[in-house]
Amino acid sequence: MKTVRQVAVLGAGVMGAQIAAHLVNLKVPVVLFDLPAKEGPKNGIVTRAIENLKKLKPAPLGVATDAALIRAANYEDDLALLGECDLVIEAIAERMDWKLDLYRKVAPHIAPQAIVASNTSGLSITAMGEALPEALRARFCGIHFFNPPRYMQLVELIPTPATDPAVLDALHDFVTTGLGKGVVRAKDTPNFIANRVGIAGMLGTLREVEKYGLAFDVVDDLTGKKLGRASSGTFRTADVVGLDTLAHVVRTLQDNLDAASDPFYASFATPEVLKVLLEMGHLGQKTKAGFYRKQGREVLRFELESRSYVPAGGKADEVYARMLKKPAAQRLKLLRESEGPQGRFLWAILRNSFHYAAVHLGSIAETARDVDLALRWGFGMQQGPFELWQEAGWLQVAQWVQEDIAKGEALSTAPLPAWVFEGPVAQAGGVHTAEGSWNPTSGRFEAPRQRPVQQRQLFPETVRGEAASDWKTAGRTVHEDASLRLWTLDEDILIASLKTKMHAISPELCEGLQLAVDTAEREFRGLVVWSGDEPFSVGADLQAMLPAFMAVGVAAIEDAEGFMQQTMLRLRYAGVPVVSAIRGMALGGGCELAVHSARRVAALESYIGLVEVGVGLVPGAGGLTYIARRAAELQARTAHKDLLPFLSAGFEAAAMAKVGTSALESRQLGYLLDDDIVVPHKDELLYVAIQQAKAMAEAGWRAPLRRPFPVAGRSGRATIQGQLVNLRDGGFISGHDFHIASLIAHVVTGGDVDAGTLVTEEYLMTLERRAFCELVQHPKTQDRILAMLSTGKPLRN
Repeated sequence: MKTVRQVAVLGAGVMGAQIAAHLVNLKVPVVLFDLPAKEGPKNGIVTRAIENLKKLKPAPLGVATDAALIRAANYEDDLALLGECDLVIEAIAERMDWKLDLYRKVAPHIAPQAIVASNTSGLSITAMGEALPEALRARFCGIHFFNPPRYMQLVELIPTPATDPAVLDALHDFVTTGLGKGVVRAKDTPNFIANRVGIAGMLGTLREVEKYGLAFDVVDDLTGKKLGRASSGTFRTADVVGLDTLAHVVRTLQDNLDAASDPFYASFATPEVLKVLLEMGHLGQKTKAGFYRKQGREVLRFELESRSYVPAGGKADEVYARMLKKPAAQRLKLLRESEGPQGRFLWAILRNSFHYAAVHLGSIAETARDVDLALRWGFGMQQGPFELWQEAGWLQVAQWVQEDIAKGEALSTAPLPAWVFEGPVAQAGGVHTAEGSWNPTSGRFEAPRQRPVQQRQLFPETVRGEAASDWKTAGRTVHEDASLRLWTLDEDILIASLKTKMHAISPELCEGLQLAVDTAEREFRGLVVWSGDEPFSVGADLQAMLPAFMAVGVAAIEDAEGFMQQTMLRLRYAGVPVVSAIRGMALGGGCELAVHSARRVAALESYIGLVEVGVGLVPGAGGLTYIARRAAELQARTAHKDLLPFLSAGFEAAAMAKVGTSALESRQLGYLLDDDIVVPHKDELLYVAIQQAKAMAEAGWRAPLRRPFPVAGRSGRATIQGQLVNLRDGGFISGHDFHIASLIAHVVTGGDVDAGTLVTEEYLMTLERRAFCELVQHPKTQDRILAMLSTGKPLRN
């Protein structure tokens, strides 16, 4: 992989600034350029954009203060800085003349080895490249990030005829491993792959909405999770993207295509509702009004007829919700044959997606795989159009689509391509096979492109029908039961994969984890805890504990908590390095499991925290003990004699159930340490964790020695308690919150002892268990637990 030491981003608008933010999230030095300000400091435009990053939601920065790591620059004074950059990403407004003018200005200053890429959503990359000096053309291509760049997995790379394949490969590697993205290579056609198919689908959806007279909120309910797409559905997604952005992408289709180049061109007219909202200045989330508007706590939807907002909340008819849970073949048959408008609407938008993707596959993408992954990663779909079509029965669905085309019910009269009905695809029953995915240009199934960095993806995301290794059966199984699988890929490192629902920690799972340590110490060099898919673990299985509590009483809870604590200490003091590979949520007991490991390897989008307060409890499996021990370790590295300042942040995080909303924020909270690894690409997590375990073993790793450590004692507790009284009396926390936080303070300060008293982990864990068991018997805590189990939402009482 080409080493990218520094990146320049040209343009400090919404996308440029957020691309810069994602780069610094992943420790890539970045210089952000824009025009010199007409008044005040010349870098004023950029510094304001950087400052604004701290306010955006969802947050583009893992840690808001990292905005300071973005270097501000302007085109008048700082072009020499381009010579220090290995990658230059242009991200100015979507105006070809502006882009070409900027290239002429910066070209003389770009380093001879640097790659130059335009972040455009659909303008011709080839036309841009032709305006560059000859020396730059081989190092130029398109790079299309999706908004918001931190969270959206898709990045499309678009070569020109002059692009050096080695340059595109180097950029592919960097974007994959360095930025954690799913890369799809697209052909240089208007709007490339995802926006070409996705926006055409959105326009088609609007036409079908008008045809069937459905409200926007009902459509969003139908086209969200029920349909296997992003939970925001169609119109909430449009509001998030921005209706001006949507309109621009639509104009790109309108301006660069015609009826001869796209038989669906007639359906690309700007919908009336979009015209009206743009005229009103309602651009979606950025203007707080679009298809939806929030008024106080109430959500309103736009009504075109009255040009006003009315209460939202409409839902799909339950009969269609049930249909959408059926197997694919049955589901599509029921929708096609349904008589109600909602069912006919759903069949229509699915039919349109199959039709459009098939007609345009050869012109926009190399293979059907690229289309399906682009729609998954760029539009939040669980399946791309070809995957769903293939799962439902290729030839049967094709026949249905062709019948609708013949009857004039489709968006275009263009027939499905011949390869749909004849030859290898028809014989294989679809476009995805173990051999590869269909390329209509070459007329064969082609395996996915392999780059060396992809060898790090041991179990990469695949499309339906593609040959793929399943981590649930891969390697050699050492032990497996209902709670976990112990297995190995290389006979060197043991892997423990949790199998419980949401990977909750039960007594049976604790037994399995202790067995994992015993086995690893006996037969392997290290242990990796990796749950395979999200979440890492949502914590203790409260539901499993309730029957024992009802039958035996609090003694059963105390035994279960004690066993969990023993398990955490077994992991901490294991004779081999234990590495937790975290992806998604590591909450409560999941967080405790992680912090008691020798090292943590976390995907960037990991959410880590001790959240037990939400159900009226305290962390009971060593979480509070970890906070107290960690404070003592931090103090020992300084000359400070007062322990309390080092304890305050950990106490506050537990008492307020703070969750790190990224691996970077989790590090600030103390749940990840400085030597823990943040992995940009989720599919590289297991590889990196295994390599870390091997490196630790190779370096002669030994478990920490058991040693007592000082606590803040009763004087520290009194200080914290005084702050809690102020919060309670000021109405900021409830009486029960005050009680829980007081118990947390009692544990982390070591109980009724003098400041500086040396204690052991086992001593503090005893205090944890007592506090946990006291709360389990409290009526208000029981109300909180039952509310969470029944509604999934916390109760504040």
